[in-house]
Amino acid sequence: MTALSKRPPGRPKDEALQSRRQEEILSAATRVFAESGYPNTDVQVIADRLGVGKGTVYRYFPSKRELFLAAVDRGVRRLHERVEADTANVPDPIDRIAQAIHSYLAFFADNRELVELFIQERAEFKDRKQPAYFEQRAAAGGPWEALLRGLIAAGRLRDLPVNQLRDVTSDLLYGTIFANHFARRDTPPRAQAERILDVVFHGILTDTERRRRAGAAER
Repeated sequence: MTALSKRPPGRPKDEALQSRRQEEILSAATRVFAESGYPNTDVQVIADRLGVGKGTVYRYFPSKRELFLAAVDRGVRRLHERVEADTANVPDPIDRIAQAIHSYLAFFADNRELVELFIQERAEFKDRKQPAYFEQRAAAGGPWEALLRGLIAAGRLRDLPVNQLRDVTSDLLYGTIFANHFARRDTPPRAQAERILDVVFHGILTDTERRRRAGAAER
């Protein structure tokens, strides 16, 4: 059992402590929701995991709904932070894309329970305008779109619409994490990233077949 850090009564609020407590609650909530599902989870179970009263959890998150959605939002935010941190110092933009794909897969290999929360979010909260994952993807897309435009301008990528390049690659990765989850795959993230990169960067057609198709399209 993981107990929340305690603050002696009468002392001023410690913002760092408040933040740590929120993280502890969200971490425990993520595991419990993934194990039991949103409808079957009682906040008391989460409180018991932390060794605190139910009221302590409700002081930070006034309802089970708010707690669940905060757990999903936290997971998506942590994914973005992981990819950004891992790619920040990679100088070559092609290598940066490759590292981003590896970091993405590695994050979900380390945080499998988040995929369960994605499934539950869609099933239980259809009133949300967009799932948290897609909201964050849209918000974080600007720098990656600029990177793709730069590669096209430099002649390093085919001159395709940037949104097409971004969406196809992103959707491929999103589908991969669900396939990994449902099939219970344990493929090392680096190996899986290399397979994806081989197909994304080099395609599946030989040079001869690409020329044949290009010629057929011109006729």
